[in-house]
Amino acid sequence: MTNKHILLVKRWLADNDSVSKKELSYSNASAMLGYSDAAAAADAAFDAFNAAEAAAEAANVVMYATEAASEGNGDAGYWVKRYEELTK
Repeated sequence: MTNKHILLVKRWLADNDSVSKKELSYSNASAMLGYSDAAAAADAAFDAFNAAEAAAEAANVVMYATEAASEGNGDAGYWVKRYEELTK
């Protein structure tokens, strides 16, 4: 994967005079924006993962509650309470 900022730095490394300080500064500012966008996307993905994990846990509890109720098992009440805790 080619990155324009890395290519610019490589050009500068090969010949410091081939790239102006202004060009490097603009590249740095652009790279900072790219980092901010990537970090925000990572945070959103983490939040989505946590939400999906919580939904899966709640669905699992629903399965246990319905299974316990269908078997006439007294644990059904526990699972209903657990579901209510998870979905507050």
